[in-house]
Order: sequence, then C-alpha cells, then structure tokens
Amino acid sequence: MQYIPNIIFIIVLTAGIGYFTKNIRKVIRNIRLGKDIDRTDNKKERFNNMARIAFGQSKMVRRPISGILHVVVYLGFVIINIEVLEIIIDGILGTHRIFSFLGGFYDFLIGSFEILALLVLVSVFIFWIRRNVINIKRFKTLKGWPKNDGNIILYFEVVLMTLFLTMNAADFQLQSLGAEHYAKAGAYPVSQYISPLFNGMSQATLILVERGAWWMHIIGILIFLNYLYFSKHLHILLAFPNTYYGDLNPKGQMDNLEAVTNEVMLMMDPNADPFAAPSDDEAETEPEKFGASDVTDLNWVQLLNSYTCTECGRCTSECPANQTGKKLSPRKIMMDTRDRLQEVGDNIDKNGSFVDDGKQLLNDYITPEELWACTSCNACVEACPVSISPLSIILDMRRYLVMEQSAAPTDLNNMMSNIENNGAPWPFNQMDRLNWSKE
Repeated sequence: MQYIPNIIFIIVLTAGIGYFTKNIRKVIRNIRLGKDIDRTDNKKERFNNMARIAFGQSKMVRRPISGILHVVVYLGFVIINIEVLEIIIDGILGTHRIFSFLGGFYDFLIGSFEILALLVLVSVFIFWIRRNVINIKRFKTLKGWPKNDGNIILYFEVVLMTLFLTMNAADFQLQSLGAEHYAKAGAYPVSQYISPLFNGMSQATLILVERGAWWMHIIGILIFLNYLYFSKHLHILLAFPNTYYGDLNPKGQMDNLEAVTNEVMLMMDPNADPFAAPSDDEAETEPEKFGASDVTDLNWVQLLNSYTCTECGRCTSECPANQTGKKLSPRKIMMDTRDRLQEVGDNIDKNGSFVDDGKQLLNDYITPEELWACTSCNACVEACPVSISPLSIILDMRRYLVMEQSAAPTDLNNMMSNIENNGAPWPFNQMDRLNWSKE
C-alpha cells in the first residue's frame, strides 16, 4: 500500500511526458515539411547568438519595462523548475526533499526560489494589467484566442507559483511542529509569512494541505508543459534552436535563385550556346516553383520561425508600412503561416498524407495587398526578440507572384520595364540622363 502513491506518480508523469513527446514530434514533422536549407555553417557564431539572444534575453531588454519583467518571469521559469527535479525524484522514490543533504546550499536554493516566485507573481500581475487594462496598441489588436492564450499562460503562472509557496508554507509549519518525515530543511523567506494562516490546524490537516499542493503543483506543471503545443508559448522551447539557426547574412542581403543567376550568366556569355541542353547540375538547380504560395514551398527555418513567434507585436509596432495605415502586419504574417502549417499537419494526421484541400497560404491567409505593402526595410527582423524573419516569407511569396503569376503591381512592372529598356527605373532614355544638369 505504501508504494501506491509512487506508482500513481510514475503513471501521471509518464502520461504527461508521453503526450508532450507525441505533440512535439508533430511539430518537428510539420517543420520538416519545409524545403531544405543549410544552416550548419559558423557554429561558433550561432552558439553565441543563441547564448546572447535566447539565454541572455539581450533583445528583450531593448524595451526596458516589458524586457525586465520578462527576464524575471524567464528566470523564475528556468530556476524554480530546478526544484521540479527534486519533486520528480521524491515522487518516484517516495522520499521528501531528497536534496536537503546539501545543507546551507539547499537553504539558499529554496530561499532563492521563493523570492523569484514572489517576483514572478508581481511581474505577472503587471503583465496582466498591460494586456487587459492599459491601452497598448500592439495588445489591443489581438482578439479571440490570441488574447485569451496570453491571459491563460499568466493564470497558469499565478496558480503554479501560489501552489509552490503554499506547499512550502505548510512544509515550514510541519517542520516547526516536528512532524515525522518533515526534517528541518530549506529557508522560507516568503512562505514563512504565509504559514500563520495554518495556525491551529492539526498535523494530519497540514499534511493534507502540503501533499495536496505538492500534487497539484507537479500535475499543473505537466498540464502547462502539454499546453505549450496549443499555445504561442511554444517559443519557450523553440527560441533556442530558432536563434541558433537564424540568418547570419547582413540584414538587407537578399538571396538569389541559382537557376536565375545561371540564366543571366548565360545571357552575358558571348560564347554560350543558348540552344544547348542544360547539364545535369544546371537542371538540378532549377526549382519546381519560383517563390512560395503555400507553407510547403517555404524552407524549414521559415516554418520554425512561425512556430517560434511570440505574438508580442514588436515587429508590427516597428513596421513603417503598418504605422502609415497599410494592411501589412508582420505579426499576422507569422501567425497566418503557423495557422496554415497547423492546418496542413492536421490534414496529414487525418488522411495519412496531405490531401489537397483547395487552400494555400497565398490569398486564403495572406493577401497580395499585404505583401506589396512591405518596404523590405528589415525593421521587423531587427525588432524580433527571437530572430524571426517575416521579411523572408514576404519576399518568397512576392517572388511567386512575379515569376509564376506575372502579378506584380503596375508601378513595379513599369519600373522593371524601364530597367530592361533604359538601364534605370525612370522612363528616360540613357542619352537624356544628364539633361537635368543643363538647366
């Protein structure tokens, strides 16, 4: 009978981690639907970016208020969850505070966890005020599930931190009473002020409170872990690979299609035979489709970007097109890409392989009007705290419109015709270029 709680704990832990693993495998499968791209170069620089941006939160603190609050919650999430390791070991072995043999260092750890838990609660309260009371434009535009998702995660944090402090407060009270199995261990700078609420309770009741909070805390963590799959907060995990695989090219440098480059080189080579059959290497470089009209036309890093999007809206708030009333929102570009990718993944889950559903990312999710509103200024890329590039998706979809559908706006078609005929974007003959100087 004494092992029943341990068995139940192992079953709950296995079920929680198993369901999470199943869903994460779906995410990985969906990301791999993207086209291959090599991001294995410059490993040292990539590790430095990951350490600085994902671990160090360097881009978050550019906006000090939200940045510092996020750092507090981030540290709380990372450091307090070290305590989860002890809970798991205790749950499996039936022990209680197994790391207490660390002595003074254990006291320091528990004390630090409690202070962080209090700071997390304060930060979460301020975040809730910012999202729901203060009229911040980038949050005000979120409706329905995106807004609710942001609030749900805040409520999760409040519940988990409250359960953690309640568990410690009851434990502190039991230690003070000399209860069996509750040897004095740990420092409780916060929960010692909560423990007077339990004055007058019997040891049996206190144990019930402590065990109840302990069980709800670990089950809450497992629920939180599995909620990530359905939430924008998947970035908690994906920010690290996303910053590692981020584009290292200078911002503003655009990639060229190898097939197009080869064609231009052929046109410039006076000795080339334009009627010669392409070599095997040349044939391999020609893509099945120029640009992207659906998520499977994008590369896997772009799809990873979509799952990593935090929906914070910093990209949209920095976008000059959006600021001047254009329809473009870089945040929406990423959210639409993720929604379409999830739809494709659900289609595969249902049918075993993708069955044409008559939809695509272009037009059904993202309109040409949004794409052509982009000025390619890279403001969104620079603003993103986790190295996401909405611009790369915009450029690939515009490339499809131009090269596959000849659907560029009239002004752009005129410009390209002028470049072809006059060697410049303006509708003037090359011989007339310097006429302005004669005046």
